[in-house]
Amino acid sequence: MNLSRRSLLAAGTGALAATAAASPALADTAGGATRLRTGFEQLAADGYGLLAGERVGVVTNPTGVTRDVRHVVDVMHADERVDLVAVFGPEHGFRGTAQAGGSEGRYDDPATGLPVFDTYQKSGQALADIFTEARVDTVVFDIQDVGARFYTYIWTLYDCMVAAELAGKRFVVLDRPNPVSGRAAEGPVLHKEFATFVGREPIAQAHGMTVAELARLFNAEFLKRPVELETVLMEGWRRDAYYDASGLPWVPPSPNMPTPETALVYAGTCLFEGTNLSEGRGTTRPFELLGAEGIDRRWAQAANELGLPGVHFREAYFAPTFSKFQGKTIGGVQLHVHDRGRFDAVATGIGLLVTAKRSWSGFAWRSDHWIDKLTGSTQVRTMIDAGAEAAEVVAAWQGELAEFRAVRRKYLAYR
Repeated sequence: MNLSRRSLLAAGTGALAATAAASPALADTAGGATRLRTGFEQLAADGYGLLAGERVGVVTNPTGVTRDVRHVVDVMHADERVDLVAVFGPEHGFRGTAQAGGSEGRYDDPATGLPVFDTYQKSGQALADIFTEARVDTVVFDIQDVGARFYTYIWTLYDCMVAAELAGKRFVVLDRPNPVSGRAAEGPVLHKEFATFVGREPIAQAHGMTVAELARLFNAEFLKRPVELETVLMEGWRRDAYYDASGLPWVPPSPNMPTPETALVYAGTCLFEGTNLSEGRGTTRPFELLGAEGIDRRWAQAANELGLPGVHFREAYFAPTFSKFQGKTIGGVQLHVHDRGRFDAVATGIGLLVTAKRSWSGFAWRSDHWIDKLTGSTQVRTMIDAGAEAAEVVAAWQGELAEFRAVRRKYLAYR
């Protein structure tokens, strides 16, 4: 009997399609509720019919896993029904070895032998040429997002959709939950003149959508020529659900996103990347710890006095092991979200910026005005510099936000 390495891998990993199709676990949660099934699980349960006869490449990273934490690339590579020929890695890389602002480059994956192509900071025709070089017919996207406009994976999605259209490739998006729920869009909307890789198109800072919903919106509203798009939706996901209701394992989507609690605050506290304060990189609680040399208890006191819903602020001291203030003990705050249903990450981030500037004389924006790229315009920075209250800053973007919410509503696929 002749056994290929691929057959041996299949025997070791099992046939996920058969498992998913036969599993009684779709009703295994308390009260008999339907268990969430990801886009990949839906694809596999259908026997990968959507990919039949196609040479397939996958855009993914360490979050592209099954519920028993096998990587979808390993699973598909071991399945004779899928002709998987290439992998495309985003920022941080396919296997996740690179820090912020880095990638893994071009290499052959040791586990599968598949060629891995680097998509980071590539777009347009240059990225289309990579898809052509990889000789794929269909590009599949399967990455866990965290719900914030400036998290780069949704713009990897966007750039890959544009490139796939240029290269004449079909594009398939496998959906995963928005970990902070999809209840509402919040925050300022990007102005096109501030478009960068942390925001290509005018969507809200906390978009409140899944990657499949975003793909549909991008294709209809923003792509000059729509790509041939297929979206594989989840089963059992509700818009008001947070990640801990999914039953899925949390794999950090990037090195400084260690928990779903990090994702909960990220859409607001990542704004501190645009200042001279530490956003908690180099600690075990990035984006939940914020601070700088010279800050004391007055900041936490001022933040608590705002009465922001769903969150308390604790005076905190910490020493980052890398990034800003590396090796120095600094003062600041730690966010403690006690009612996530009422918590508004973006409004909280604005409140913290306003109180930081008022309670610490050393406060400064980054000299490159990175804050404008993060918020999508000059409005937040200039209003805070002019002495506006946090509530006034939040009120200023409500008109544009209402317009985005109306557009967004057309592409929501879940209740």
